[in-house]
Amino acid sequence: MRRMARLIHVTLVASLLHFALPARGQNAAPPPGATPAGDGTFLLTIFLKHDESKTLPQINQQLKEQGYFKQFPPPGVEVVSWYVMMGIGQVVTLRVPADRLREVNRAIESTAWGGYRTEFYPTYDYNAAAQKLREEMNK
Repeated sequence: MRRMARLIHVTLVASLLHFALPARGQNAAPPPGATPAGDGTFLLTIFLKHDESKTLPQINQQLKEQGYFKQFPPPGVEVVSWYVMMGIGQVVTLRVPADRLREVNRAIESTAWGGYRTEFYPTYDYNAAAQKLREEMNK
């Protein structure tokens, strides 16, 4: 468990540095929808995995009782995407000011646990880079 927590911490720090520091020689504007370097935010994807021992109404009732619908996401944290992944649960990507990470974590710990098992992943927008790579490889 400690090993996984350390890996997540190292990954998060690397992600924050990636977005906070421009790459050497980088002059191009970020692609539309990407997090601009140095704006103090990062993308965080959260897997909210359903507790399959409960029905959806039971999960929703527990979330309501714990204040999930009032506290998540915290005000000022932007929802970039929110999808249902059939057989898994929900996948939420947030744009989080770096100094508000603890607040997002506490909102999940305080209100979502019990209804969901959670996983957190620092994330970045790869769409423009993937398109460029496909174009280059198809020449």
